Amino acid sequence: MTKTTRRRRWAGAIAAVLALGLAPLAAPAAAASGPDVTSALERRRVDTVPTPALDWRPCEWGECARVRLPLDYDQPRGASVEVALTRIPARRPDLRIGSLFLNPGGPGMSGTQFPQRALAWLGDDVQDRFDLIGMDPRGTNDSTTSRCFRSPERLDAVTGVLTGMGFPVTDTEERDFIRGARAVATSCSGPGRQMASAMSTAQVARDMDVLRRAVGDRKLSFLGFSYGTYLGQVYANLFPDRVRALVIDGVVDPTAWVGSARTAGTPISVRMNSAPASWAALDETLRRCAASGACPIADPHATLARVTDALKRQPLTIDDPENGPWELTYQQFVSTLLYSLYGEAGPEEIPGLIAMVDAMQQPEPAGRAARGAGPAREYGAATRRAVQHARGYDNSLEQVPIVMCSDSRNPRRADAWERLADREDARAPYFGRHWLWGSVYCAQQHWRATDEDAYAGPFTKVTSAPVLVIGNEHDPATSYASAVAVSRLIPRSRLLSSNNWGHTAYGVSACATAHADRYLVAGTLPPAGTRCTDGAQPFG
Repeated sequence: MTKTTRRRRWAGAIAAVLALGLAPLAAPAAAASGPDVTSALERRRVDTVPTPALDWRPCEWGECARVRLPLDYDQPRGASVEVALTRIPARRPDLRIGSLFLNPGGPGMSGTQFPQRALAWLGDDVQDRFDLIGMDPRGTNDSTTSRCFRSPERLDAVTGVLTGMGFPVTDTEERDFIRGARAVATSCSGPGRQMASAMSTAQVARDMDVLRRAVGDRKLSFLGFSYGTYLGQVYANLFPDRVRALVIDGVVDPTAWVGSARTAGTPISVRMNSAPASWAALDETLRRCAASGACPIADPHATLARVTDALKRQPLTIDDPENGPWELTYQQFVSTLLYSLYGEAGPEEIPGLIAMVDAMQQPEPAGRAARGAGPAREYGAATRRAVQHARGYDNSLEQVPIVMCSDSRNPRRADAWERLADREDARAPYFGRHWLWGSVYCAQQHWRATDEDAYAGPFTKVTSAPVLVIGNEHDPATSYASAVAVSRLIPRSRLLSSNNWGHTAYGVSACATAHADRYLVAGTLPPAGTRCTDGAQPFG
């Protein structure tokens, strides 16, 4: 789950909303008892770490620095990790408020590259008044990385099975996928255990609090997307009195992410309800196409079923003139559909993708012509656009399982995933298995790299500033229902709804972007019940 970077700059609309004034953040009306306070345990862990000196140097992504932080905050003088940061200074130093920490999601998408890429869609006032800070969470990218496998060759072999398949459909594929996931789990619980046992989201939140102090901010300003919303919520509950402004967009329900004794028998990837969100977005896409009068396929639902049934029986060989012949599998096609839904314009491309594959599957000679050079190039371009919408799925094989399995409760045995596969596909056609199998690494019989300092709740602390929760109604990865649930979970938070398509709203909806920017800059929340209706609608 990630923040896409294909965004429009909505400078005019944002400027209009912010025209009422850009005073430094005013203190929100406090609850009668004031905010909750950081616990003595967390103060002892984090506040005793010396404030790092940041040696900012020019680099490809702005200004870069590296700091050493404790691997285990209970042993601050023990082993350490390096954390990589980037900074893009505020464009108006005379109006500078402080630093804004950004997190794109993943877990594991590059945080150090994110501020530079976000310049295309971050509001002008945010860029004027904040230093933009990105950090690669420990264990990922340019920070000290995890290394579960003893050799690159072994890693490549396991990666080939898991990423080549995508997700299993047949019994044989399920056995092979479980075998590969077990190899990841046992390697991260063996050779890679020291690092893997120190990569929970709570550890990243502790790192972020030390870095908040290092950049000179008394309290944290944060904008997080997708999995980054979980990081923001963990920070807010570990350090509730250290929040200046916190915006979360594309919201993860923390109670579903962590699980409980009651729900531990259900995998995290089912508890998150991402598959039903994906199906709801696809179902509505196909329904709107059929009703538009201009749909390239006469019966979208039936055509999709026919195309996917045929791909299950036999992959489709496509004659790519540039890369040679390649096979399109059912799993690859489903993944392309999902990734298309991540982008605002993606839903309008989906019927064309279905029509293209349907034509390729026709009997000869029509099918052969449809599989030729022109259609192959067109399908390849559409697939690349779809992957671009969800580029965060380029994470390394280890990073997502380590964080996910460190944070969450899951079934003991891998056969729990096998038993749920048919049910999940019935609950969310096409996408049930896709999402389900992403967490099989976490079967407790194999995953033993636990972090005793992971945070498991509660997620109801009163923060020193209210949290702005943004949910868009057609999000295919983090459902709108999750945003509603989180807004009810966090005391004094405010829900901002948007009718836009794609994964997350900031930078897509001018309305949502303007409200978020005004809150970040001036501390002004949108009125209760605000719903942005400026999102582009497919087939509208």
